[in-house]
Amino acid sequence: MNYQIAAIPGDGIGPEVTKQALRVLLSVGDVFGHTFTIHNYPAGGIAIDETGECLPISTVDGCNVADAVLLGAVGGDKWDSQPRENRPETALLGLRKALGLYANIRPAIMFDELADACPLKPEFVAGGLDLVVVRELTGGIYFGEKGTKQTPMGLAGYDIEIYAEEEVRRIGRVAFEMAMKRDKKVTSVDKANVLESSRLWRRVMEEVALEYPEVVLSHLYVDNAAMQLVIHPKQFDVIVTGNMFGDILSDEASMITGSIGMLPSASLADKGFGLYEPVHGSAPDIAGLNVANPMAAILSVAMMLKYSFGLTEEADSVTSAVKEVLSMGYRTTDLIRTPSDLNEETEQKILGTLEMGSLIAARIKRNI
Repeated sequence: MNYQIAAIPGDGIGPEVTKQALRVLLSVGDVFGHTFTIHNYPAGGIAIDETGECLPISTVDGCNVADAVLLGAVGGDKWDSQPRENRPETALLGLRKALGLYANIRPAIMFDELADACPLKPEFVAGGLDLVVVRELTGGIYFGEKGTKQTPMGLAGYDIEIYAEEEVRRIGRVAFEMAMKRDKKVTSVDKANVLESSRLWRRVMEEVALEYPEVVLSHLYVDNAAMQLVIHPKQFDVIVTGNMFGDILSDEASMITGSIGMLPSASLADKGFGLYEPVHGSAPDIAGLNVANPMAAILSVAMMLKYSFGLTEEADSVTSAVKEVLSMGYRTTDLIRTPSDLNEETEQKILGTLEMGSLIAARIKRNI
């Protein structure tokens, strides 16, 4: 098969981790007989520097004709003075809207080899952790009406949270379909005791649940969900929630696993098209130092192979290669919790971005 990939390396460490993820993808192609043709496009801060726009129309056009999109990360202090409509982060919102990416899938899986890096007490995660956050991505407060107005207290800013029934219904179905392939539990997170949009959200979720009688649906307010994630994370299977709550909770869930550098994500449209990216940001303070963890970007490639191309064996080969490298004792610096955790043996196995990507790519070729 021949697949067209739109790569958006972005800013900060984005180009470094994207390069290693594409190296792994090309190794998969070599082993399994696929051709992945890579087309690079700018977005975010680098696009502002090159074109004056955070999201050039040529980038959107390139993504629209691709089979899938791989994104590194965007943003950085350098562009903080840009107006809101041209900030690097606005490029992400623009891509989601332009490409119809309404469902964000963020798995939070704790690899056995990284259990020591988990910040929670061992008894809270004994036996491993495997949950997924399904976040609605093109509605809610991020896309509602916003602006400023004068009030008796001075200038006020406002952002309106709004959800339509069909927006809730389609993300609900994504979550329930995913639960059917897992432990058949969905936790819907809202703030229905305060927000009218959440009351509608809860009502529609209960309607969707009637279509999936095998799945158990429960509800949590977002503040309680945040607490439950750190005191009893293993109770969760699939969490489904709105745009802003999902943004926060998925980052919290990622840190429970030990490092945000290990977590991939998929933003999906209809018919399998998706944009894949690591959960972490651009981290400009470590850009160019060859210390960034590329494994979240590499695992994002595994999600691409699975969700957009239906290549399950190929996806599993990437995940297995990551696990093998970890089981061999290799780490990036973010996976070492404190200096006291270091000893002579582990220090010898700390790898840079390039070396980690090379090792994982080599394991894929070695294992087949």
